[in-house]
Amino acid sequence: MNYLYETIPAHEGDAVKRYEIPQGMNDMPLTKHPETGEPIRRVILGGWGLATDKTRLNKPAQSGCGCGPSGCC
Repeated sequence: MNYLYETIPAHEGDAVKRYEIPQGMNDMPLTKHPETGEPIRRVILGGWGLATDKTRLNKPAQSGCGCGPSGCC
């Protein structure tokens, strides 16, 4: 899996460089670029996420509209 990282500017106004770095899902986020040694941080990107509330899984929507076996309205 590739993660997006960016440099941490040393001074206000310094340019930020971005890198895609391959890592395993269980690897800790990097704090230094593996080749240059520059300080970096992982960039969190948006997404759908996971449903973790098991009490709501597989239950129909309470209103007449929503996503379910018959589709979304």
